[in-house]
Amino acid sequence: MSTSITDVIDHLAGIDPGSHLDRVRSQRPEARSNAQASFEALFAPRRPGGFSAAERLAVAAFVTGLHQDAATAAFYAARLAEQAPELAAPIANEIEAGRTTGPYGAYPAAGPLAAESVAGPVYRAAGPDALGARLAAALEHAHLLVFRPRESSPEALQALADADWSATDVVTLSQLVAFLSFQVRAVVGLRLLAAAPRKGA
Repeated sequence: MSTSITDVIDHLAGIDPGSHLDRVRSQRPEARSNAQASFEALFAPRRPGGFSAAERLAVAAFVTGLHQDAATAAFYAARLAEQAPELAAPIANEIEAGRTTGPYGAYPAAGPLAAESVAGPVYRAAGPDALGARLAAALEHAHLLVFRPRESSPEALQALADADWSATDVVTLSQLVAFLSFQVRAVVGLRLLAAAPRKGA
């Protein structure tokens, strides 16, 4: 995927150069540059390993679709359609199948947080015919991280290994999901700031 966009968060939040929010973000230049560097490292890595560009975009479209921010979801869905058009419809179907609210899940029964466990659906992706075993496993893991992070476990990681995900690519997958969750929240927060009346206005 091309990462020619100078600042993807600005792009998704609709921040124009020289605007109030542009000046606000400029007060934290390292945070701003690091967010863009993370985007570029995840979507245009120098060494992509076994985690292909199409798989990255499929996971991105799925995760942002689950977060239900229309602009961000459309951004990644459009890039998936360009890079891997055969995956666009299957991923759209998986977003609908996996959409819910959270977080939820079960803490260890013998642990101090067991009383805070909350029941919720366990998402299962479509079979290998629609997505392939690797991508199906990645979507299930992404859904786990978005909605049921308290149920992360060695067994969940083993499911990825069984679907031919290397340890390095599992780390990258988890980093991608975390970055997308951060990105959506940053974009939504900036839009709220843009809509809020400012003192002296």
